[in-house]
Amino acid sequence: MPEAADRPEEPSVPASVRALDARTLRGLAHPLRMAMLSTLRHDGPATASQLAARLGESSGATSYHLRQLAAHGFVEDDPEHGKGRERWWRATHTGTTFGEGLLRHDDPHVRGAANLFLHEVASMHAHETSNWLGTRDSWSEEWQRSSDLSDFTLRLTPERARELNDRVHELINSYREFADESGAGADEAAQTRILLHAFPRSRD
Repeated sequence: MPEAADRPEEPSVPASVRALDARTLRGLAHPLRMAMLSTLRHDGPATASQLAARLGESSGATSYHLRQLAAHGFVEDDPEHGKGRERWWRATHTGTTFGEGLLRHDDPHVRGAANLFLHEVASMHAHETSNWLGTRDSWSEEWQRSSDLSDFTLRLTPERARELNDRVHELINSYREFADESGAGADEAAQTRILLHAFPRSRD
């Protein structure tokens, strides 16, 4: 979801990634909607009832928020599964990009939605990390050795920090070509999350 590409504007956004604007941001900036969209992107199509069970919510709440996500173009009906009584939904894009301009928008409601969105992204990242630590023993020793939980502190200018971010993103994207390979070892492959945080720190 790229599974998640929530960073400043890119020179060009792939068709599979949704660039947020003021309208779509306000339609997405809600904790449950973001969690539902993330689940659909990572785990595939689901019904409102299935999402409710996974996220600990009522099916009435998930049904309502699915309709709101659909109104803003984030989800749509999945015809491959829609043969029963329940309505199946799927994500329309693999990821989202977030422009820094939304944090400086003239409308205070948009700025508020932008702040909520970013804080929820950070919260979701923390939850994913905590979930990994709580379940790591259920994975093979090889996967446990292949995981990483590191942090680094460098003294950088804004320009060098952006250069570092761009180079890391370029490296990560270079591994996408292996995603659909079916050669040796393919049965050992797993959906792998890479969470990248970079920000200046005050000493005060």
